[in-house]
Amino acid sequence: MGATRAQKELYFEKLKQLISNYPSIFIVNVDNVGSNQMHQIRVALRGKGVVLMGKNTMVRRALRSIIADYPQLERLLPHVRGNIGFVFTSSDLSEIRGVITANKVAAPARAGALAPRNVSVPAGNTGMEPGKTSFFQALGIPTKIARGTIEIVSDVQVVTAGTRVGPSEATLLNMLNISPFTYGMTVVQIYDQGNVFPPDVLDVTTDELIDRFLTGVKTIAALSLALNYPTIVSVTHSLVNAYKNLIAVALVTDYSFEGAEKVKEYLANPEAFAVAAAPAAAAADADAAPAPAAEEEEKEDSDEDMGFGLFD
Repeated sequence: MGATRAQKELYFEKLKQLISNYPSIFIVNVDNVGSNQMHQIRVALRGKGVVLMGKNTMVRRALRSIIADYPQLERLLPHVRGNIGFVFTSSDLSEIRGVITANKVAAPARAGALAPRNVSVPAGNTGMEPGKTSFFQALGIPTKIARGTIEIVSDVQVVTAGTRVGPSEATLLNMLNISPFTYGMTVVQIYDQGNVFPPDVLDVTTDELIDRFLTGVKTIAALSLALNYPTIVSVTHSLVNAYKNLIAVALVTDYSFEGAEKVKEYLANPEAFAVAAAPAAAAADADAAPAPAAEEEEKEDSDEDMGFGLFD
């Protein structure tokens, strides 16, 4: 039975109120999430966010009814498909994502279910009687009989992520009491102040952002220098290159300035700079020399026997 007109109006009003109160929205997938698990997630988000569920057709209609006031919400419409819901928040996005995805419930393999990850059967004794060997043979799992029970010889992958679980695989995993899957809310997209982006964006660190920014700055500077087009990131390099050119011109002409004078003086009499550098190096060596001497003196003092032999 569909919602009544009054219920729809109430839902539209609640959605509009939440959008006006919260700047961020998580679009979450709730496949295989039970009512008890949903209640636990709501409790964990209390004071941090609000969960709102609804049929996709009603959600789209509600969004379209307020797009005139919030035109940026049109970006949400392509993502309203499947079994989804909304989590409204004004808290830190990474923190809220952690709360949403933290609640996981182990679940057995069901025939026909889409496997979220690979599933393997571990080697070892199963405790099952030899009459059930056919289940393992059907899946190509090597076994042997040990002490009257079935023993799996080696680990074998029986389910591949992204594929449907077959009836034989589901039966065997249930017989072995293996609950390979966990289910909970997953974040599909994030809406934040008019921008829509995947949840992976929250994993980008500050250091990675800085590195990418610096790479962009270096690229722009290189292009600006190659095109002789001045920009704020290339002006420093342009000034340095111009200063080098001025020094080069001064060295081959009579024109001179303070920076060029020092270079000319060095080129005219390099021996003078070598002589001046030698006393400085000698002084540095002299400062470093007393340390080994002092160490050697300390060693001699420690070896001194004060004039007495061992048996005096």
